[in-house]
Amino acid sequence: MNRSFTAWQGDHTLRIKLGIDVDMMNRRTLAIASRPSSPGQTTTKIAGGNGHGRTKIGLIVLVSFCLGLQSCEDRNPVTPLVNVIVAALSTAFPDTGTETTASATNSESQNNSQTTEPQPDSAAGQKAAEQVSKTPTSTTNGNATSANAAAGANPAVDANTVTTSSGGRKFIHPGLLQTQADFDRIIAMLKAKSEPTVSGWQRLINNSHSSLKYSPRPVSLVIRGKNPTHPENYALLFNDAAAAYALALRWKIGGDDAYADRAVKVLNAWSSTLTAVDGSSDKFLASGIYGYELANAAEIMRTYKGWSADDFSKFQNMMLTIFYPMNHDFLVRHNGAKIDHYWANWDLCNIASMLAIGVLTDREDIYKEAINYLYNGAGNGAFHKMFWKAYDGGLAQGQEAGRDQGHAMLDIALISAICQMAWSQGDDLYGYDNNLVLAGAEYVAKYNLGYDVPYTTYKNSDTTQTSISEGSRGPNVRPMWEMFYNHYVVLKGLDAPYVSTFTTLARPEGGGGDYGPNSGGYDQLGYGTLLYTLH
Repeated sequence: MNRSFTAWQGDHTLRIKLGIDVDMMNRRTLAIASRPSSPGQTTTKIAGGNGHGRTKIGLIVLVSFCLGLQSCEDRNPVTPLVNVIVAALSTAFPDTGTETTASATNSESQNNSQTTEPQPDSAAGQKAAEQVSKTPTSTTNGNATSANAAAGANPAVDANTVTTSSGGRKFIHPGLLQTQADFDRIIAMLKAKSEPTVSGWQRLINNSHSSLKYSPRPVSLVIRGKNPTHPENYALLFNDAAAAYALALRWKIGGDDAYADRAVKVLNAWSSTLTAVDGSSDKFLASGIYGYELANAAEIMRTYKGWSADDFSKFQNMMLTIFYPMNHDFLVRHNGAKIDHYWANWDLCNIASMLAIGVLTDREDIYKEAINYLYNGAGNGAFHKMFWKAYDGGLAQGQEAGRDQGHAMLDIALISAICQMAWSQGDDLYGYDNNLVLAGAEYVAKYNLGYDVPYTTYKNSDTTQTSISEGSRGPNVRPMWEMFYNHYVVLKGLDAPYVSTFTTLARPEGGGGDYGPNSGGYDQLGYGTLLYTLH
């Protein structure tokens, strides 16, 4: 039996969809468990229980708050919402004798779907296919991966775990580059032996960073850039960040806990060892790029029951005390330089890290700081300083176009990650100012495919660039195009011919280590063909 209804509690709209499958007995128990999972946050979970006999209760709750209103005087919406749920259940099922109880639950997801790892062949594995058929469907509110995605509905929230910050914002977990709905889609596509997703999976499992033999190499002091007393060693960090993410993916998609344990080992190694990131001004590149990469790996692993709450808290603390202060300091002071001195990619990587840390730690203030900088920031990473000159024909000149094409592409890669992470939390940066980001991506793609593009002289306090740079020009592949293609072309139905061409050239996208051994080969987490293909 299925019932759907809508109830109101003050300024909140609560939509509840219930599916009941009862064998013989009709006694049902509903447990509503809620407790702060960390200071300033609330976790709400709904779980079905059974009285006598076997009762299955599937319950999905979507809560949407009226924009601009403060919810509840005590800033804790859980209690009124629980009351609404109980009242609604009583109305919908008056014969149930519903019993409600409150109890403490682990802050990690209690309904994470486990699947057996797809076998390393083009079929993705029969065993995984059998498990996928048992995976419950994630509920979204117009997520790019939902059934309504093709219609271009609003971005969504994944119902796996929802936490509320002290400011009242609801954060979705996992909710950075991937949500639970994304993982459900990927597993289903592997089950269906769908290309190019299967080829993307092959790219992941063939990467040495995703091996169970991988061992972390943490150090207490990471150095990037020449330092008079310490040699550079930041390669240790970017390799381990790539490994943590790859291993997390193999667990989340494949379902083998051995990969989860290995990913946790990498993350714990760093959170128990790292004390600082230093070097030349390049240290701010490390805090930005590796900050957002580590946060993404941890955001996936937070749903693993084998990662203890204490260890997860230690990792969050590392991100808050080492990486975030550097992200914030750079965007505020720019290392003491003039505001337009640093190229856009410096701002962008620190914005990416800041945004990711905000989600990982349920810090609304940090998350908003990142978003607001894109809209109103003084540095070159703000939207209209990064893509500062728009042209007819859907093109926008990037801030680093006159520098070289490698860095022009890095800007595009970083903004794509930022947009995707925000999209997972319900914020549409992709669509800002009539799809400005797409115009910037098309500009870079078109020029590097060998076509002419318009160019306007660029000036800042350090340089005047009168022509577009041919440095490193060409179809040099970074694992970044699938995000753009699947969002703008597949989901939104927009025309993006040059992005589409680059996407085809890059398939299947790899990850860290697949694009060279130096830092540039690790600037993106990658695996886009596996992770972002929508059909």
